[in-house]
Amino acid sequence: RKTLVVAQIPTMVRVFYEPPPFGVGTDLNRSGYGVHGGGLFKGLLERASKMRPIVSIGVPVTVIFMIASIPLMFNKLPFSMDPEYQAAQRAYMRYHNMNPIFGISSKRARAMDADP
Repeated sequence: RKTLVVAQIPTMVRVFYEPPPFGVGTDLNRSGYGVHGGGLFKGLLERASKMRPIVSIGVPVTVIFMIASIPLMFNKLPFSMDPEYQAAQRAYMRYHNMNPIFGISSKRARAMDADP
C-alpha cells in the first residue's frame, strides 16, 4: 500500500494595522495613562500623558513650589538664622570640641573665624 503525502502550502494572511486610539505609546485596550471617560480635565490629561516627563512633571512641581513659597517671602527669618545666634552656636560647638578634625573646632576654622 502506498501513502500519498500532500505538502501544505502556507497561506498568506492580510493584516490591517490600526494605530492605538490615543496615539503612539498608549495601549490598545485602554485609554492613555489612566485617562478614563469624560470629565472636566479629559483633554488636558490626554495631552499630559503624551508630553515629555520633564514638561508633564517638572512644570507642575515648579508651579506648586512657587505657590507654596509665597507665604515664606513675607515672613522674617527664623531666630536661628540671626548672626548673634549663629556666633553663640559656633562658640558652644568650639567649647565642646564638636567636629574637631575638619569642622568648627579644627585649627583652620578657628583661625578663619573672627570670634575670640
